[in-house]
Amino acid sequence: MVENVVIIGSGPAGWSAAIYASRANLQPVLFEGTLKPEMMPLGQLALTTEVENFAGFPAGNLRAFVESAVDASRHYNLPPVPKGHERDGQPHYAVQGVELMELMKQQALNFGTRVIGDDIVDVDFDHRPLKVIPAEEAPVETHTVIVATGARANYLGLPSEEKFKNRGVSACAVCDGALPRFRNKPLAVVGGGDSAVEEATYLTAFASKVFLIHRRDELRASKIMQRRALENPKIEMVWSHVVDEVLGNDQDGVTGLRLKSTKDDAPRELEVAGMFASIGHTPNTAFLRGKLEMNEKGYLKWTSPFRTLTSVEGVFAAGDVADDYYRQAITSAGTGCMAALDAERYLAAQEK
Repeated sequence: MVENVVIIGSGPAGWSAAIYASRANLQPVLFEGTLKPEMMPLGQLALTTEVENFAGFPAGNLRAFVESAVDASRHYNLPPVPKGHERDGQPHYAVQGVELMELMKQQALNFGTRVIGDDIVDVDFDHRPLKVIPAEEAPVETHTVIVATGARANYLGLPSEEKFKNRGVSACAVCDGALPRFRNKPLAVVGGGDSAVEEATYLTAFASKVFLIHRRDELRASKIMQRRALENPKIEMVWSHVVDEVLGNDQDGVTGLRLKSTKDDAPRELEVAGMFASIGHTPNTAFLRGKLEMNEKGYLKWTSPFRTLTSVEGVFAAGDVADDYYRQAITSAGTGCMAALDAERYLAAQEK
């Protein structure tokens, strides 16, 4: 049997593509990955706590809605209800990342999407029909493929950093910077490129002060971005230092950073309520090298403006795997919709 649409990835782009493709009666098959960090079920958003910037999910008694909408067999996967936001005796909080993804998954399942918990480790795009090769399941032939494997944030690799992820350690200021835990408190950004300066500048709208920590004595950012950082009164440069340990406790999360000088190894501590790693992202495209055209960073290229077409006819790319600029859940969901519509129109043109 040759499938109409195979979707690789289970983040906002993958589930949005599945919703549109299944509602179009294309009977899509979605490979949601396993527990590997680069291809985990529900995507990178499953590592996020409250999501305040996805339209349509204002803070409220969301757990009751989520439990009513998501199949009871998957309630075990829902995170604990956040504390400290009670109103009228009910939990009152913004939707959490896992909740949002479980709702998207349920919506796709409701329309008939078939889900396979396996990783795609190879593809054959040189022949028709196209073929995707899972790690454990049998190869699947398909007329179209939507790649929605995303990109994962790079972290420093410290055990203490891992311990405090989502409790003061983040890799996305736009996603998390406005959360109550960070407001009117000193924060730190690690990095020296344009993205690091952008994140530090963004955080000044919420933080009392932002430390920009860089291992060298000058920024790699463009001159105009450097000037913005150096002239901003709320940004303090911490030159020639690296983070040696993230400090904190179970009650407060991150409380500070222990730094080490790159010149003499002298220790230094900063009192901060959060650390934002801004040292780049890695697109999940290793299994596609030599199969699809990519940019110098490894992100898939769209070959037609405002379309999700890739360098292979019938293969489409959606979400962060083709976006090294916005990297937001809502933009990923939008391009997932676009990819499904592109696939549907391609199939119609091919009379499949």
